[in-house]
Amino acid sequence: MNPSISQKERIISLDIIRGIALLGILFINVRAFLVLTDGVQLPDYTGLNSTIELLIQILIEKKFFSIFSFLFGAGFYIFASRAESRGDKPRRRFARRLLALLLIGIIHFIFFWGSILAIYAVIGFLLIPFYRAKVSTIGKWLCGIITVYVISQLLGIFTSDLGVFSNVIAFLGNDTVTIFIMFLSGFLAAKANWFRNIGNFAPQIKWIQIVTLPLFIGFSVWIWFTPQDNYERVQGIIALGTIPTTYLYLSTLFAILENKRIAKLLQPIARVGQMAFTNYLAQSFIGLAIISLMGLEIVSPINSVIISVIIFIIQIVFSVIWFKFFKMGPMEKVWRFMTYGRNGVSVKK
Repeated sequence: MNPSISQKERIISLDIIRGIALLGILFINVRAFLVLTDGVQLPDYTGLNSTIELLIQILIEKKFFSIFSFLFGAGFYIFASRAESRGDKPRRRFARRLLALLLIGIIHFIFFWGSILAIYAVIGFLLIPFYRAKVSTIGKWLCGIITVYVISQLLGIFTSDLGVFSNVIAFLGNDTVTIFIMFLSGFLAAKANWFRNIGNFAPQIKWIQIVTLPLFIGFSVWIWFTPQDNYERVQGIIALGTIPTTYLYLSTLFAILENKRIAKLLQPIARVGQMAFTNYLAQSFIGLAIISLMGLEIVSPINSVIISVIIFIIQIVFSVIWFKFFKMGPMEKVWRFMTYGRNGVSVKK
């Protein structure tokens, strides 16, 4: 009853997309690795830096964390269903897994203030009640939460003061709600068995693309022409466009990765995604080391792109070499130990 997933059991598209998500996350996190103090000059946002910053806002900001969140939700269902097939108690086992993640996330937060792991762990507990729910029920919940989220974002963008309701609107439209929406989206897709039968869902995927592509274009143009000094409005538009853009990215990636040649070509990125937990934790330490070697006091958008690419190349090389000798990443092994105990296996009860 070995709980680790064999290579034959793995869904290669999930690993590739997880690796791609880690690259996107880097573009946002790199500037957070270096904590700015009072009196330090802000990054240059003129010329090429301005264009790169706009492109990051349009194409990357919030979108790749959302992809990562989607995959976390999918991973919950895959993990829990496999645990149940071994005779384990799936919800209890997943709760233990989340507690382990919470502990690791708190430790990581000491070194990197932007760590998302502890937040993921807390929000992850909200998925547990949905494990026994029907696909249709989950779909209704998802639609309802998205509707509330969109209304909250629109009110935040187009109204200046809602009085006592301002805090409620801000809460309903914040990033934690986005994370849960994507958790639930990934969980729903896994429960509906989309990932192993992508070809059977081609019509649905096409419709997702038809609906989300014009929305993506519209939000991109809106962000491009919104004055950057209006920070709150820009962030509101980015948040509003995050869900349709993420669905567009995911549906397109899954469709492309049905091509076995492309999937094989991207195998090195799949290795990065296969040990995503280790690589996510390592990014902050590698990034800070590179920033120190470059002697940077601030990280401009151009620098963030360069550093992100360097880190990702390092992680591709490391991950490919690692899996020539080991079956899982080092932190994945630690997480498994914390989830299952000394022997790393579950026991039928």
